[in-house]
Amino acid sequence: MSKVISISNHKGGVGKTTSALNIGAGLNKLGKKVLLIDLDPQANLSQSLGLIDQDKNIYGAIRGEYKLQPIQVLKGLDVIPSTLDLSGAEIELSGEAGREYILRELIALIKKSYDYIIIDSPPSLGLLTINSFTASDEILIPLQAQYLAIQGLTKLLEVIDKIKKRLNKKLKVGGVFITQYDSRKVLNRDVVTSIKQRFKAEVLKTMIRDNVALAEAPTQGVDIFRYQPKSKGAEDYLALCKEIIKNK
Repeated sequence: MSKVISISNHKGGVGKTTSALNIGAGLNKLGKKVLLIDLDPQANLSQSLGLIDQDKNIYGAIRGEYKLQPIQVLKGLDVIPSTLDLSGAEIELSGEAGREYILRELIALIKKSYDYIIIDSPPSLGLLTINSFTASDEILIPLQAQYLAIQGLTKLLEVIDKIKKRLNKKLKVGGVFITQYDSRKVLNRDVVTSIKQRFKAEVLKTMIRDNVALAEAPTQGVDIFRYQPKSKGAEDYLALCKEIIKNK
């Protein structure tokens, strides 16, 4: 059974796109066939893989110009790139009937071809994010080990709850995972304790340690496993992917 997972947090700087990219690459490294969908108008995931100004992208597919056109990055790892034009999609689609289901209908046509479909959701709670949640089986939430990162998470969980009630009854929070963690910092340790107390079983065991290689990899147009396979970043994301597979 294929699983569709949204990586989402409307707060910027939490490692959302880095996580979407490296979770997809990590699952692929573990033998899974993966499709990455860049649903963020900033197109950072696409840029991180060197996929800039592609003729066939998520924007054209959402507009109904063509079906999803996956681009192979590695064997078993495909990408649907984004474009800055996607920023206008919310206004353009506001009058469309069934606009919340557009992405789900597109994914349904190719879902059986993949073990996992990972969606990099936009850092907002608008129509594109609603499409992402409506198309997904679960949501993974990256969270910085900082107090401000927890603020606003209540709003995200409220939106998820509304989507579950009104548009996608099978939707669930697959887990919250900590990013940019430094065990030497007392603040980081204290925040992690607070997060675990608040979210309990929803907090995944694997934490992504602060690692400069994770920031460097996109400048080379590759994931962490191709850039520095023995780095802490590669080690942590591979462990996270094993946990995701185990929880399936």
